[in-house]
Amino acid sequence: MNGEPGDLGEYCRAVESYLCRRNEGHLVRVVGPAFDCVAAWAAKGVPLRVACRGIDRCVDRLAAKANRRRPGRIEFCDADVLDVFDEWRRAVGIASAASAEAPAAGPRARGTSLPAHLERVVLRLTAARAGGSLGAEFDTLIDRVSAELDAAREKAGGLRGDARQALLDRLSALDAELLQQARAAIDAAAFDAMARDADAELAGFRAGMPAGAFARAHDAAVNRLLREHFKLPTIAVA
Repeated sequence: MNGEPGDLGEYCRAVESYLCRRNEGHLVRVVGPAFDCVAAWAAKGVPLRVACRGIDRCVDRLAAKANRRRPGRIEFCDADVLDVFDEWRRAVGIASAASAEAPAAGPRARGTSLPAHLERVVLRLTAARAGGSLGAEFDTLIDRVSAELDAAREKAGGLRGDARQALLDRLSALDAELLQQARAAIDAAAFDAMARDADAELAGFRAGMPAGAFARAHDAAVNRLLREHFKLPTIAVA
């Protein structure tokens, strides 16, 4: 996908074109406040693919509302794009300068409980297989992973200390196994395309990253694209 943040004009045109398609052809110009909004995304280094996922999230939410008549505007998408950008940065291991420098504003909100996380993972694995995104080569692995997660879910809420850590380590191992299967299942041309997409997503950050950090971020970006391709959940808990 062209139009990465380094070329502001191309980036704006790509965002404009994408939102126009999501608005079923209604023309939305990136001018005035909309231009300021998109320029701020580019300045932060938001990859175009990430911006488009944020736009998708916003448009889908607006479409779900009753009596919606007007096409979505760029400014409506700002919060969703920045949320998806934060999620992407965490996934590939790129910290936000603002979050690193800002003082803590109080206790962190509690995340999803471990049993709820496991239930959601099982449901997504089942949906991915039912939806046809996974080939038959995944069946045995999915059955085994789902059985392990179902068993873990029954006791996860009461686990503490070493027992909980052991479960978290096992979830990380299962996640790695699922990604290994995904890499083995995808053809070389599609994998090479994902690697190029990962390069493009990270281009705005590469100059300031040590070689080892970039390699880890690139690997994480490819894994995220693999998850998208096969509609795989993240089993591991950060």
